[in-house]
Amino acid sequence: MSRTPQEIFESYVYAGTMTRNADALAENFTADGVFEAPLMPAGATFPRRLVGREEIRSAMAAYYERQAKGNRPPNPEKSAYVLHTTSDPDVFIVEIDVVFDGEGEEGDGDGGDVIVSLVQIFRVRDGKIARLRDYFTPELMS
Repeated sequence: MSRTPQEIFESYVYAGTMTRNADALAENFTADGVFEAPLMPAGATFPRRLVGREEIRSAMAAYYERQAKGNRPPNPEKSAYVLHTTSDPDVFIVEIDVVFDGEGEEGDGDGGDVIVSLVQIFRVRDGKIARLRDYFTPELMS
């Protein structure tokens, strides 16, 4: 039984954004799956293009390892998304507003929430991600 777009998206977000589990993230992709962040400049720490489940697994594991331990996880209660199906049953689009809680007096920030808006385009095959294009402001990943 194939997964719905909602199930695919939720599994992808939980594996990546919420738990930063590169193995689980990679398992959401087909063996030849492609992950792209087209707005990322060449040489950025966040990968611009990864081809194949194993490259996705290793590159994202390395990226998660490089991230500062103090990075704040997103607040799922404040974050929101809208999933759009298309006339092609293998393609869906998600508009996302991820909210990171303010740091307050102890942190370096001014205490206000940080909202990251992005759009992701998914192409799926047999319940797995065959191609994901992730559009967000590159400065957010530095």
